[in-house]
Amino acid sequence: MSGYTRYVALGDSQTEGLWDGDDSSGLAGFADRLAAILDAQRPGLEYANLAVRGRRIADVKHDQLPRALAMAPDVVTLCIGMNDVTRPGNSFDRALGDLDEVYVSLARSGATVVTTTFPDIAQILPIGRVLAARVRRINSVIRDASSRHGFRLVDLFGAPSMREPDTWSIDRVHGSPKGHALFAAAAAEALALPGSSHDWAHSGADVAWPSWRTRLTSQALWTRNMLMPYLWWHLRGQAVGDDRGPRRPELQRVRPEPA
Repeated sequence: MSGYTRYVALGDSQTEGLWDGDDSSGLAGFADRLAAILDAQRPGLEYANLAVRGRRIADVKHDQLPRALAMAPDVVTLCIGMNDVTRPGNSFDRALGDLDEVYVSLARSGATVVTTTFPDIAQILPIGRVLAARVRRINSVIRDASSRHGFRLVDLFGAPSMREPDTWSIDRVHGSPKGHALFAAAAAEALALPGSSHDWAHSGADVAWPSWRTRLTSQALWTRNMLMPYLWWHLRGQAVGDDRGPRRPELQRVRPEPA
């Protein structure tokens, strides 16, 4: 039977599944959704999710990557870098170098690798235009590595669906449940899974776009409730996931074997 048998997801809060469920009821996220799709194609898939909120590229390089390679996965998803894009300071160049090293190691593993560009955050975040140059730089690194190593690329940057307000949670950084479903569908297309298509990228006809007054109010609330606490954490040298580990640290079957 064709298909994948061992899937490992690497990354930060997006891959952990924030805003698709919660810590009390349980998180899902695009990686869990993709694992379910893969398991439906070939039952018996084993899946590990090593992603942790707040993690940066260096964390993947030094912690998640060695653990993932030890599991000998045949498919890997990697979505990492937004915490490096948004982090103040001059460490971004080093982060891009680390990212390229991660890609080289994944390419040598023989696994099928799915990676993704970042969306046009100037269309999403109130401060997105400030970060636009960094997004373009990291997207260029991601595209170049994907081409060089033969990775499966999910290109979110130009997708109309990524500009829709309901694709994103209230913090405008993490996907909403709809957004995570779109991310999973995009990865399925990148893997050329049966039944997949490019529909995930298209804008919905019934999207409700907020007025300029609503957007202005929303941006003010976002700055107060989301941006300022985030900057405060960084000024104190902390990250939101400092006290957390991965929620699925070992390979486990997506669906337990029948008794």
